[in-house]
Amino acid sequence: SSLGAPACSKRPPRPPNIVFIMADDLGYGELGGYGQSKIRTPHLDRLAREGMRFTDGYTGAPVCAPARCNLLTGRHAGHAYIRDNHEIGTWESFDGQLPLPPGTETLAAMLKRQGYATGAFGKWGLGGVGSSGDPLKTGFDAFLGYNCQRHAHNLYPQYLVRDSGKLFLEGNPGGPTGSTYAPDIIADGMLDFVRANKDRPFFLYHPNPLPHLALQAPQEEVDRYLGLWPETPYTGTSYQPHPTPRACYAAMISSLDRHVGSLLALLEELGLADDTLVVFTSDNGPTHLKDQVDTEFFESAGPLRGLKGSVYEGGIRVPLIARWPGRIEAGAVSDLPVAHYDVAATLTDLLRVESPPATDGLSFLP
Repeated sequence: SSLGAPACSKRPPRPPNIVFIMADDLGYGELGGYGQSKIRTPHLDRLAREGMRFTDGYTGAPVCAPARCNLLTGRHAGHAYIRDNHEIGTWESFDGQLPLPPGTETLAAMLKRQGYATGAFGKWGLGGVGSSGDPLKTGFDAFLGYNCQRHAHNLYPQYLVRDSGKLFLEGNPGGPTGSTYAPDIIADGMLDFVRANKDRPFFLYHPNPLPHLALQAPQEEVDRYLGLWPETPYTGTSYQPHPTPRACYAAMISSLDRHVGSLLALLEELGLADDTLVVFTSDNGPTHLKDQVDTEFFESAGPLRGLKGSVYEGGIRVPLIARWPGRIEAGAVSDLPVAHYDVAATLTDLLRVESPPATDGLSFLP
């Protein structure tokens, strides 16, 4: 087993903090720990070195909303209520997607009953503000990000949703460029949540909106990749154009990696690293829009066939890394097939509480 004796701590024993990070459209082969050689992901590679890397981790669905539903409810696609990206309102309304029904049991609600502070920071997609699927009605104490997935197609939006209101972003007129990069603001909110709850167990759900299109990244991040590879400008048949799409896409993944690095550094600064289980994954395979992302050049799906939207391996097998110092053996690798809908059963096993009767998954804690 890769589970050892509890790490020593000067504080009284308490349930572990739980951090679950879900990237958006990140492919199986887009991290260094999974074979990527062009895109720099030092913090996520470190996470894999210090924890367990799963070679056969799977999402519950090959597109955004149902994948999130499978994770948070522990229900597979045959039983889950949300099975596709069902849009509410007009495309520009940002009214969200089909909401989770009232009373849906989620990981957040379960952990909140166990005394956890619960926060979600990123792209939601499971119901509009005020609906039965609002994060604040499904077990989360706090939310910052994109409630509607369509809103997340712009990483320089005029505003983000903060709880039930709007946080307007300075210097963003609403077009494809601006002064304030929304993923950075979301990451800052995530760090503030950790600081505010450092003295109690917390559940941090971070569905990072990167590297989902559109091609948008801070110029200083793009500059680090400029000139490394030949480029064919993307002229904008869907989403906005970009002159150096390869450099921009690599920069988006490096920005995601930077956010993870900031979180790991804060956990160490606060003395919480040994008391925190950190899990990282992606919601599905890499984008199928090859005119914008050169998935063959980056070997985004690794050796697998298929991309986002496909139920071939490339659409549903995703990176999955778990780190818990002193409990999970550093550098461990597991080929156990596990899926996102196994997470609910795993966490209830960890806390020694009964799994919800509707859970479809199996615990992979051992």
